[in-house]
Amino acid sequence: MKRYAVFLSSIAERKLDMLLEYLYATWGISSKEKYIRKLRQVTNLISTNPRSCQESEEMKGIFKCIVTKQSSFFYRILNQEIEIITFFDNRQNQKTVFEELNKHYLST
Repeated sequence: MKRYAVFLSSIAERKLDMLLEYLYATWGISSKEKYIRKLRQVTNLISTNPRSCQESEEMKGIFKCIVTKQSSFFYRILNQEIEIITFFDNRQNQKTVFEELNKHYLST
């Protein structure tokens, strides 16, 4: 079975660091480790089946992957790789996330 390499954009790296720091500070090491395990599960899933998540209607070629009830990430498929573009809180206004993507990432 073919596996795509998965990597984080600079925005995704920064947001993941902030999220993990928040989980650790607020809920402790076990919550942080639980999130990391769940993130590995979903990234393993998309690495073998990159179109398993729902494609955005607003931005073609961008897929939304739900990690937990509270958090998700957007990714895109580039050749033989999957780029995680950004992480976001599911309670956040999706329009704000798309504006961020257009302004800071996809316009380059």
